[in-house]
Amino acid sequence: MALRIVANRPDPALLRLPWSEPLEQWPDDLVVPLPRGLSRHVVRIVRLGRSTYAIKETVEDIAFREYRLLRDLHRLDLPAVVPQGVVTGRVGGDGEDLPAALLTEHLQFSLPYRSLFSHGVTAESLPSLIDALVVLLVRLHLADFYWGDVSLSNVLFRRDAGGFAAYLVDAETGELRPSLSPQLREHDVTIATENVYAELLDLQASRLAPTEIPPKDIVELLQRRYDELWTELTGVEEFSLDEMWRIEQRVARLNDLGFDVEELEIVTDFDGDRVRIQPKAVELGHHRRELRALTGLDVEDAQAQRLLNDIASYVAHHDLGREDRVLVATRWLAEVFEPLMAMVPDHARGKLEPAEIFHEVLVHRWYLSERAGHEVDLFETAHDYIDTVLAGKPDEAVTPHSATAVPDPPE
Repeated sequence: MALRIVANRPDPALLRLPWSEPLEQWPDDLVVPLPRGLSRHVVRIVRLGRSTYAIKETVEDIAFREYRLLRDLHRLDLPAVVPQGVVTGRVGGDGEDLPAALLTEHLQFSLPYRSLFSHGVTAESLPSLIDALVVLLVRLHLADFYWGDVSLSNVLFRRDAGGFAAYLVDAETGELRPSLSPQLREHDVTIATENVYAELLDLQASRLAPTEIPPKDIVELLQRRYDELWTELTGVEEFSLDEMWRIEQRVARLNDLGFDVEELEIVTDFDGDRVRIQPKAVELGHHRRELRALTGLDVEDAQAQRLLNDIASYVAHHDLGREDRVLVATRWLAEVFEPLMAMVPDHARGKLEPAEIFHEVLVHRWYLSERAGHEVDLFETAHDYIDTVLAGKPDEAVTPHSATAVPDPPE
């Protein structure tokens, strides 16, 4: 059988990989030493020139199904890894057929949950991890996606202004449906609580997770946060005509959560004395879209909110309230954000995303200012943060300093 590669953006370098060998036997000089999550399948991360791929061995039919489903999720702008292709027709040196391989784009600055705990996730930050999983699950359910295997193992996490953003990494059991019933939603949540409970017990047995929070409390938190967020995003609210301000209040609450309301259903009763409202279409990314429109920066939503707040402080400090917002944001970018990022040495650029570094510098300034009894200069703070905090952090991105790359072919 001939080797066959189906890809939406074919990379000729893929042909140079040793597809005739089982993935678990690929040599170390091909495999990037990045942390991987637990998986039922053999998974390896490989760098080809400037591209980095996660490769998973699986059954051919399942590989193509997951590839197409991930493409659908990508078109819907949902948080999931980006599919790159499927490799079939693999034959080993002994003439035996080898499994098909699913290729996805490696998500930069992302970590599996076990690595996050190895990097020092504390009891205080554990609820933020659960919140990220809940937001991901709610977003998928709003798009009528049934996951079928919700777990920390099937997610990659990126840091987001001190919290986390979650991305679906395994859609093997998933299904996009014309509509998602409440029963299937609840089944997904039940699966989530059972899997997370078992995963936390395993982490505690491995001495990676904090033991002061019982897993039972965390899964109860997961259920409660899911119910609260789903109700806020989709629940019906009824009030009198004298309380029409509650429409704007509902929209503002959703904006504060990072969601935009794309469609709101408003219904009055027969006499027109009572009003019922229900969001019909909501989308996460309110702050992210606003920041991108102002500056061109594309970051996670909580990071965007933090940067927008700093722009607002910059406006107040320089008395620029009457100036055009785009012009002011461009000035902030040139005078604050970009100079601060230029201070980060090359060898430290793979440790955190720029927006996360900026967030941590702001937090660091608060501590330094409290200790000094006055506000410390931002760039003075950045110098101290880079030397005393950032330097000790592990790399969380694939960089030329942290990975062995398959060389580009000579031109």
